[in-house]
Amino acid sequence: MFTINNNYLKLQGSYLFSNIAKKVADYQHQNPNADMIRLGIGDVTQPLAPAIIKALHSAVDDMANAETFHGYAPDKGYDFLRNAIADNDYRNRGCDIEADEIFVSDGAKCDSGNIQEIFGPDNKIAVCDPVYPVYVDTNVMAGRTGNYNPDAQNYDGMIYMPCVEDNHFVPELPKETPNIIYLCFPNNPTGAGITRAELQEWVDYANRVGAVIIYDAAYEAYITEKDVPHSVYECKGARHCAIELHSFSKNAGFTGVRLGYTVVPKDLKCGSVSLHDLWSRRHGTKYNGAPYIVQRAGEAVYSPEGKEQLRAQVDYYMKNAKVICEGLKNAGYSVSGGINAPYVWLKTPGRLSSWEFFDELLSKANVVGTPGSGFGAHGEGYFRLSAFGTYENTVKAIERITKM
Repeated sequence: MFTINNNYLKLQGSYLFSNIAKKVADYQHQNPNADMIRLGIGDVTQPLAPAIIKALHSAVDDMANAETFHGYAPDKGYDFLRNAIADNDYRNRGCDIEADEIFVSDGAKCDSGNIQEIFGPDNKIAVCDPVYPVYVDTNVMAGRTGNYNPDAQNYDGMIYMPCVEDNHFVPELPKETPNIIYLCFPNNPTGAGITRAELQEWVDYANRVGAVIIYDAAYEAYITEKDVPHSVYECKGARHCAIELHSFSKNAGFTGVRLGYTVVPKDLKCGSVSLHDLWSRRHGTKYNGAPYIVQRAGEAVYSPEGKEQLRAQVDYYMKNAKVICEGLKNAGYSVSGGINAPYVWLKTPGRLSSWEFFDELLSKANVVGTPGSGFGAHGEGYFRLSAFGTYENTVKAIERITKM
């Protein structure tokens, strides 16, 4: 008889967004005429930019021509895309990252769930709380945590770093020394940003204790404040301690196209072992490369036309964030985020739990958001709203909420 990987049996409950989808489906079944507005899951609503569509069509034409046809992509990605990434996301910002340190993939979520494979099972993991659930679940699957502690609402053996109002939702250095530190800024779910000086403190700490930072920069395109870094490699010494994850989903609307990349510098080592070489081996063994047509679309993101069009899309979503923030503040809600990220983090009114507020919002306003407790114990009493809806629906949703 076959056996099951016992680590998977330690996972608690179901995935947050599956719970939300089930609740919404049940409500719609009972209320088929309800006019639902979804400000929960962070999926984009604007169509792909014209420059990207043009690149996709051109790449499809390439695939129809015997002389320009492309089969398997190179393991790390095509040079044309990796060079564009290196020039625009790093060299133009003064970061010392080369094209051959960039690994193209089908998205940051996959990489954040897979990168932990190259680390030993005895590493201590530090995560922010609230936290993007993928960081926690994938490490539980890998056996890096103990049993679930229902009283603390977390996993034994994992270091949870509270991100609360008192520390402006930016974690403080942990008392217990971790081996791997997950940081996501601008943050999902709180929308908080981190200053360059604050991030430098984390880089210095990681180098001092011999830890690795896994830095999720999926929302860097939404940064508006000058002192908030777009990359961890803007910090001195980051090449020796940090891996960075990037996504094309939120900055370019590739949620249905799928493209991302991970940077593993050659200077990042465990003793004499190169993490760059290990990830390269894993990438080549378990991944066959993002499609040619998708990588050509990614290249168009960095064209002059692409940059202009995508800046307009980012501005569109940040206009939504402003509508959410100002509308809720004027209605008396305590609100943060929405300045450097397309997420708004609000306190639930009265003594409502985050799921109670979810139910109330659903039934009274027909608006879907995300309960903060789904992101961790310190998310209880909070709620996340996404600015990725249409402007018209965003305005309508805030009008409904403020009239509750």
